Order: sequence, then C-alpha cells, then structure tokens
Amino acid sequence: MSGDKLEKMMYSFVMDDVLKGFFIYVPPGYVACVYDLGRGVLKKVLTPGLHFKIPFWQKAKLFNTQTLEYGISRKFNVQNERSMGDIPIAAITQDGKRIAVEGTILLRLDIHQIPAIWQTIGEDFVVKIIRPTVRSRIRMVASRYDKADVIGPKRDAVETELKNELERIFYSRGIYVENILLSEIADISEFTKTTKE
Repeated sequence: MSGDKLEKMMYSFVMDDVLKGFFIYVPPGYVACVYDLGRGVLKKVLTPGLHFKIPFWQKAKLFNTQTLEYGISRKFNVQNERSMGDIPIAAITQDGKRIAVEGTILLRLDIHQIPAIWQTIGEDFVVKIIRPTVRSRIRMVASRYDKADVIGPKRDAVETELKNELERIFYSRGIYVENILLSEIADISEFTKTTKE
C-alpha cells in the first residue's frame, strides 16, 4: 500500500471518529446522560433524537426508560450478574417452612433522577441496589405469612405488600415499581429437584 493511500485511510478513520464524537443518537425508549470533564454528570438528560456533544470532553451513556422486567427464575444465568434478574429466592415462612419464590418484577427508571442514579450508584444499580433489596424484601414479606397462605388465599396480599416494601426503598432512588407478578411459590425441595434434572 502506498504512503498516499495509507494517509487517506488514516485521515478517513480520524474524521469518522471525530464526527461521531460530535453527536449522540438517542433511540426511542432511552435517554442519555452526559458526563462533562469540567462539570461532572449533567442534570439535564437527552431525550430521543440526535444531540450535539463535545468530543473528548463529554461522554454520553444511554439508559433504558421503558418498563424493565426483573425475572426471578431457574433459567437465570448467575454468571451474568449485571443482567436484570435472579435465581429463585429462598425464604422461610412464619410457620417455619422453607420455600422458593419465582416471578417477575416490573420496574422503570425515573427519567429525571437518572443523572443522580449514575452519579451516586453508577451503572451497576442492579447489583448494588435492586438484587439485594428484592431478595431481602421477599424474605421479609414471606416471613409474615404461613406457607399455605402464601401459596393460596393470601397470594394477592403478599404481592401487594411486597410492592409496597419495594416502592418504599426504590422510589427515593428513582426506580418505580410498576407491578409484582409471583409465578411460582413452592417448597424449596421442588426447586432443587428441577435444577438437578
């Protein structure tokens, strides 16, 4: 390759890099937060569309503002700890029975508090806040009911109480709890049998 062609190729790579550095594209269902080297995380979020940013001086990070599904299931891959979800959660009921809980928790980030989430918690908010809180609250709520009530007639009450507990903790951190859907609650031995098969 001649020196002239190599020079043109390097120039095109640099220009492409610089031009991409000037803009941030925010797709629908997302917002972008901007970290500015001089001012830190900016309070204003960028809504869907094309926005100008200062290359090398500002860094943008996309955040999903759609409903997020936090699945609690035997199919969850424990190796990917940053993903939304968890394995079945073990709990002990009021009458001393060991149960495991599967289900789905629907969450959504508050657009206006996303800069504060990024600033104070970081990108690992699932690992730092959501997963430990969900585990703790499920165990706490399950301990208030007998196993027969959790599985049967008081299941709605358990879901409502769990939603209230999670809202109390998540709301101030900019995370909305839209719904709690418990799919399976059973003796923990049933879950261990299934995972071994």
